[in-house]
Amino acid sequence: MFVKELTKKYDGKPVVDSVTFDIPKGSVISLIGPNGAGKSTVMGMISRLIAKDTGMVEFDGKDIGKWKSRELAKRLAILTQTNQIQMKLTVRELVAFGRFPYSGNRITKADEAIIDQAIEYMELREFEDRFIDELSGGQRQRAYIAMVIAQDTEYVLLDEPTNNLDIYHATNMMKIVRKLCDELGKTVILVLHEINYAAFYSDYICAFVDGKIARFGTVEEVMTKETLSEIYKVDFEILRISGKPLSIYY
Repeated sequence: MFVKELTKKYDGKPVVDSVTFDIPKGSVISLIGPNGAGKSTVMGMISRLIAKDTGMVEFDGKDIGKWKSRELAKRLAILTQTNQIQMKLTVRELVAFGRFPYSGNRITKADEAIIDQAIEYMELREFEDRFIDELSGGQRQRAYIAMVIAQDTEYVLLDEPTNNLDIYHATNMMKIVRKLCDELGKTVILVLHEINYAAFYSDYICAFVDGKIARFGTVEEVMTKETLSEIYKVDFEILRISGKPLSIYY
């Protein structure tokens, strides 16, 4: 996937300005930056949830806008910040939505097997017959991730997956993100505000400021005192082990 010269304006003001970067396959890429930097808008344009003004997202050799929705849904899945479904659904019924691009409303035995695998993978077996609104925040997030696993896409986009989670559930969520990449071979792109999670669990960092890319590179290349201080306008200190950031604070 390649993002080229993406631009988006609201009321004539650019919120994303000529953004270009490559998304390496089989890795975790975190989009970081202060509020209003354009991270979620870029994520929305990559997933086609937000219409771009100019530019292109190249996906498997053609503009993502030219893909048929059902075919794209077999290759790319997204979870936004607000995942509230206004229906009384059990965990299993929610996870089954991941199979819609393949079988529509007619769930096959093969689909059921994939749903079972996703539920097992996310350790949700004891909750599968519970309604979503009866779960804790962490359990609910795991159910949505299970739906994404059942969708069986190569690319997974997560917009602030740790939002509104306590430190225990947020850390578990980032461990799951890492497993999606390392064990299931998925390319995961996520928007994060917690830079310690970005540093510890990512392979690449794309840092935004004022709608533009301030820096793109490996964790070791981007997570430096100088770069972070420039992006966030505060002084940072970084504890490192073997060159990799272990703890970032200011």
